[in-house]
Amino acid sequence: MAGKLCVSITHARNDTDKATVGFVVANAAVASAQETLVFLSTEAVRLAVKGYADDIHEEGFAPLRDLLGNFVKGGGKIYVCSPCFKKRGLDEKALVDGATIVGGAKVVEFLASGAPCMSY
Repeated sequence: MAGKLCVSITHARNDTDKATVGFVVANAAVASAQETLVFLSTEAVRLAVKGYADDIHEEGFAPLRDLLGNFVKGGGKIYVCSPCFKKRGLDEKALVDGATIVGGAKVVEFLASGAPCMSY
């Protein structure tokens, strides 16, 4: 049975290195058969909007749009903080594939089973 891992990302264009590395780790977890959740909050909720990550590419890493797509294709889940998303006036109809807008209770439910969480 696979374990669980949560990767919490709070950065987007304000720190593309942290946003990218968070998804690198999340992809490694999915590839290792872990049930993996990426939780996007504060500025990172912007990563859940189609097209936002298209031009983010940290040297030495795959482009962020590819990391996002590969994560979802690998079976990873993306939870997006509802209040953070609403605060920024973003469009719920423009979510990337695999992203779901949730309240904090959904993240707590995932973590309550003892899943570790890494933050970027």
